[in-house]
Amino acid sequence: MHSDIHHLLHSLRADELPHEAPQFSSDPHRAAIAEALSTVAVSSLSSHREHRAGVGLVKDFTRGSKSIVDEWAAYCDAHTDLDGWPEDDLAYDRRQQQRDADIAALFEPIQGWTGRLLLATAEVQLASLPTSTVQPRWGYQIGVLRDSLDQLDALEQKWTRTVDGLAPGEGPGTPSFEAALAEHHAESWSSFEEWMTHAPAVLEINTAARHGSSPLAPAPVAAPAPAPGLRSPSRR
Repeated sequence: MHSDIHHLLHSLRADELPHEAPQFSSDPHRAAIAEALSTVAVSSLSSHREHRAGVGLVKDFTRGSKSIVDEWAAYCDAHTDLDGWPEDDLAYDRRQQQRDADIAALFEPIQGWTGRLLLATAEVQLASLPTSTVQPRWGYQIGVLRDSLDQLDALEQKWTRTVDGLAPGEGPGTPSFEAALAEHHAESWSSFEEWMTHAPAVLEINTAARHGSSPLAPAPVAAPAPAPGLRSPSRR
């Protein structure tokens, strides 16, 4: 995939910038790279704003997920015995389901196209950075995040089939629906954990790109002149 990015970057001559994203196949990852390359080519303020907004979502998820996991760890410490067994299984399960639901809601703005565009942007930036500024783990981490998005997409399709299979009247709020939703969130947890662990790499790559004037790094805005004289814990 990096060879594709290098080839496309080198093909983007300043006097022949495309006005639309290159057309790849229906593969969502390649389509996201096409969009990222189009952002490089057009270099529009709106595109930079969209990328900045996506980076902000990653920051929100990284910060918010840590808070959720820390609260879960505190709950486990307070409500399990020395061997890690819950004092109240029902209360423990409900609290764990709430943790899963909170993480899912926090990740929702990133899941799908936004996440893929962020990762494709990071790949374009990474391919353009001087080798001396690149952390060897970054490429691996972007790959892990991409695989996690693939898994979440598959689980989302499974969830859609589950909802379609529910009987009439078994909508949100009913025991059948809520049990199925809790199971869906639980199945998604490992993918969310990968993003909790590796999403900071997206921020690190973006910071390196900004400092190195890599493609997709928003141009710095000049500041006005100063006025004169002035434990991802689980059931243990």
